[in-house]
Amino acid sequence: MVWFILRRCGSAVLVLFLSSVLIFLGVRALPGDPATVMAGQEASPAAIEAIRKEFGLDKPLPAQYLDYVGQTLTGNFGRSTQDQLPVADILAERLPVTLELSLLAMVVAIVVGVGAGIVAAVRRGRFADYVATGFGLAGLSIPHFWLGLLGILLFAVTWRVLPASGYVPFTEDPAENLKRMILPALVLGTGFAAILMRQTRSAMLGALSADYVRTARSKGLSETKVVGAHALRNSLTTVVTVLGLQLGALISGAVVTEQIFVIPGFGKLTVDAVLTRNYPVIQAVVLVTVIGYVVVNLLVDIAYAFLNPRIRLSGGTRD
Repeated sequence: MVWFILRRCGSAVLVLFLSSVLIFLGVRALPGDPATVMAGQEASPAAIEAIRKEFGLDKPLPAQYLDYVGQTLTGNFGRSTQDQLPVADILAERLPVTLELSLLAMVVAIVVGVGAGIVAAVRRGRFADYVATGFGLAGLSIPHFWLGLLGILLFAVTWRVLPASGYVPFTEDPAENLKRMILPALVLGTGFAAILMRQTRSAMLGALSADYVRTARSKGLSETKVVGAHALRNSLTTVVTVLGLQLGALISGAVVTEQIFVIPGFGKLTVDAVLTRNYPVIQAVVLVTVIGYVVVNLLVDIAYAFLNPRIRLSGGTRD
């Protein structure tokens, strides 16, 4: 088990290193001179050269990368080219917003997706199975932006039960915060719930037809205990894996969702930074997103090992 965790940690470090190289080179591969973009088209050559020296753009690429890694390890992401604020402060302000939205969306996805998957597997071939399967197909097919606009039209314009947009920090007004986050979380969590439903249904169908489930039923155990304590428990490995793999989809979906509902989170920050060529912010946002994705998948691997004894014993891969 210890060897398995060490191997996964080593793989995570390697992924982070390669990601930092790709992010560094990718930002510098964008068209145009970063110093000219930061200074403006009307800036003098002296002003452009001063910005190039300030941000270390006059150094060779290897030296720039070493500076970039050294600053990142100390939590220094530089300053925004738009307002000269520290990028770390901007991230600290925006990241909790996206984390809250993603957490609420994940709760929606787990409750709806796993619940519907269990019902569809237990009621296979019946009306409930067809309804859950139809929900899964609709959730995978409907784009987030269209679902968001439809939600605003129904809940905010027609029925007037939820706000159309905006954000209120949880620390200022918890009730108003949740009221404004319910609709974005439902929109973002719907597609994720559809994926979880399909995976849970497939895993549950395999578990319900296994020999150990038939043995449990032959011993006289109740159907609730058979489904919950035996079939569902052995299906959780698939669900946990999907949860980790789909985290990136939640983050990418948050970009669209935050734009629609005017939520000042990571997604909106990314779009604004790209539009204004704010290179330090783009670099920091992508790196923090990659770190979060790698850490979550590392935790999923460890959780998978706890759920699957074969992983703990072999210290190997998911066979």
